Amino acid sequence: MSRIGKRPITVPAKVQVTFDNAKVSVKGPKGELSRELPANVILSQDGEILTVNRRDESRTSRQLHGLFRTLVANMVEGVSKGFERRLEIQGVGYRAQIQGRNLVLNMGYSHQVQIAPPEGVQFAVENNTNVIVSGYDKEVVGNTAAKIRAVRPPEPYKGKGIRYAGEAVRRKAGKTGKSGKK
Repeated sequence: MSRIGKRPITVPAKVQVTFDNAKVSVKGPKGELSRELPANVILSQDGEILTVNRRDESRTSRQLHGLFRTLVANMVEGVSKGFERRLEIQGVGYRAQIQGRNLVLNMGYSHQVQIAPPEGVQFAVENNTNVIVSGYDKEVVGNTAAKIRAVRPPEPYKGKGIRYAGEAVRRKAGKTGKSGKK
């Protein structure tokens, strides 16, 4: 039995979960999410406890069991609490700012890079160097943070660029000068 798949999901009081054989919908104070369920996975609810079971013991059922338990748990957590990813900008002259809803990055290019947030995602900037991406869909928040990081990933020699908060960047030694005399 899947260790992740057999763990129950606790549904908070403000969250409504509706499901049929093919689709699960979760509605809460932050928003509403829905996802198609595969035929191998069965959802059942007992009060505020939601459980994910598999229809049979086939290989694909076992593979999808833990995955869909985690996806449904992320949906429940997202519509109740939300998710956020923090990014740090390092480098002289590199900075971020908000214009309207868009994020504008000055990353040493000849132009500013503008990033528009997808549906349900908000940007916040602290001290011109810390970017916070928040929203209720974990997948969209993570993809948006990855797109921002891809504008200028951290380079290994000086460590300049955009990195996730707490990300360790492996540093390399630069070139050394010529040694010895002619």
